Amino acid sequence: MDLFDYMREEKMKDESPLAARLRPTTIDEVVGQEHILGGDKLLTRAIKADMLSSVIFYGPPGTGKTTLAKVIANTTKADFKQINATVAGKKDMEEAVEGAKKTLGMYGRGTILFIDEIHRFNKSQQDYLLPFVEDGTIILIGATTENPYFEVNGALLSRSVIFELKPLSKENIATLIKRALEDEERGLASYKAVIDDDALMFLADIANGDARAALNAIELGVLTTKRCEDGWIHIDLDTASECIQKRVVRYDKDSDNHYDTISAFIKSMRGSDPDAAVYYLARMLYAGEDIKFIARRIMICASEDVGMADPQALVVAVNASLAVERVGMPEARIILAQAACYVACAPKSNASYNAIGKALQLVEDGGVYPVPRHLQNVHADSAGEEREQGYLYAHDFPNHYVEQQYLPDALQGEVFYEPTEIGYEKQIREYMDRIKKKHP
Repeated sequence: MDLFDYMREEKMKDESPLAARLRPTTIDEVVGQEHILGGDKLLTRAIKADMLSSVIFYGPPGTGKTTLAKVIANTTKADFKQINATVAGKKDMEEAVEGAKKTLGMYGRGTILFIDEIHRFNKSQQDYLLPFVEDGTIILIGATTENPYFEVNGALLSRSVIFELKPLSKENIATLIKRALEDEERGLASYKAVIDDDALMFLADIANGDARAALNAIELGVLTTKRCEDGWIHIDLDTASECIQKRVVRYDKDSDNHYDTISAFIKSMRGSDPDAAVYYLARMLYAGEDIKFIARRIMICASEDVGMADPQALVVAVNASLAVERVGMPEARIILAQAACYVACAPKSNASYNAIGKALQLVEDGGVYPVPRHLQNVHADSAGEEREQGYLYAHDFPNHYVEQQYLPDALQGEVFYEPTEIGYEKQIREYMDRIKKKHP
């Protein structure tokens, strides 16, 4: 590094965005990702012992992929080189590999090559790295916002440990915002700024797990807000809303408004009003509601309120739940809207809901009776002979149905499930009537 490079780096330390200045330098400063960091976790042990093998970090923006790479850079005795796949090409990789070979040969020191946005490299570019990862010339750290199982070559994956980084929790984001306001060396403490509790939780919530977005917003707020008469900069809810360019929606997740909105969403789907369902869905999404929570409510409605009138509703809802976890926001909004519209437009029946409710109540009231002998599990008697049970195998009879006793003796004639005349349940009712009439 020459004098000009040194001066440039020193200047960037002071003028770079808050999110970059506040980036942790040690593993103990990292906030969040408790499922892979802290305590006796593998990644923490490997970083502290400087015994890291090739790894790939993947997760949404602002969750700490580059941060972890920088922590490793500050911890390791190996050379650390960084390239970004959005602007780098094969020539950059060749130069990095040649440098790694020289460092290993002359000083016996390894090289960690950090490739940000590694999914941007095509197959041949990724293939180029294989032999050098294989023989230990370089230790690869890849970072990607895309699922590596789809975007990174299988050969590279097999030589790497995959770590998924998850969106930071609201509490994690709040911790980082407070750290930014209190840090005197790298943060904003010299500006003497404070943030109201409701503004803090709004930013922490609306950042949707992205630390960079939250830190950019608080930095903008501090730098553009006038001081009050007490000499302090006060960041209130309106200022926070302006800084992140999101209008405040009164939607505290512990308040009545939260429960009112989700209640209206469910009742709109139950009431077959897709327009209202989508409207309440939009309000929840805009306010930063957890998409997994919304997906769970759609699944419940699909079973409780649609049920067997359209069995596909639950299939759609479950698949939507899996899809939103895989895709994330903002595209998850489309998936949730599709599922909500499907459930809202589907024919409705709560017959299966009523059935399990009635059966559970009966059991709770003491209605636990012996299973009929012919339905019990086949087992041998004391002589080792299977006892005759008299069970009739339905598939041996016409229409794969034969009349026999299934309920316990004390419950003969009890009816739990009563199909309606709505949707697919009408077909179920007609089918059950048809086969049973042939077996009076």
